[in-house]
Amino acid sequence: MQPQAGLPTYDDAALAELYRRHVYALLSFIRRHVFTREDAEDVLLEVFLAVLEHDSLANVSDGEQLAWLRRVAYNKCVDVYRRARRQRIVSLESVTEALYEDEERAPEQVALRSEEHALLRAHLAHLPHQQQAALCLRFAEGLRCEEIARRLNKSEGAVRMLLSRTLNFLRETYEKQE
Repeated sequence: MQPQAGLPTYDDAALAELYRRHVYALLSFIRRHVFTREDAEDVLLEVFLAVLEHDSLANVSDGEQLAWLRRVAYNKCVDVYRRARRQRIVSLESVTEALYEDEERAPEQVALRSEEHALLRAHLAHLPHQQQAALCLRFAEGLRCEEIARRLNKSEGAVRMLLSRTLNFLRETYEKQE
């Protein structure tokens, strides 16, 4: 370990031994005082960073070391509470409800619609080109049957029949799947 500017050097082996002896007791102690396991691990890291700044800890008894580590851990836990009090914590559920008051925009609904659209695209891909074109002109571009007939060089009645048969075929396809 290379010493950082302003920090005393601490023997790697001594620090590792100190960590091995006290990590579980400290983590258990910290875990009782903070909200999450992640917070507890962060506090534990801060405690051992404080050890690096306190080089005389190696010269005291094991009991005094543990007492000092617990005192530092307690103070770091208090810091976590202070930070949490300053930061407003909002549950994910309440945020989701506020964001998606319109049920149609909720992530679950968007995912379901996406799956439905993918299934529809797959069914449309199996249709003949003329049926795909008629559906696209009618529903994607919003054209009337008379305009579609002009574009496809068909009679208006033929376009109505083509659209009717295509929609009935798609309806039957979906009913078979259910």
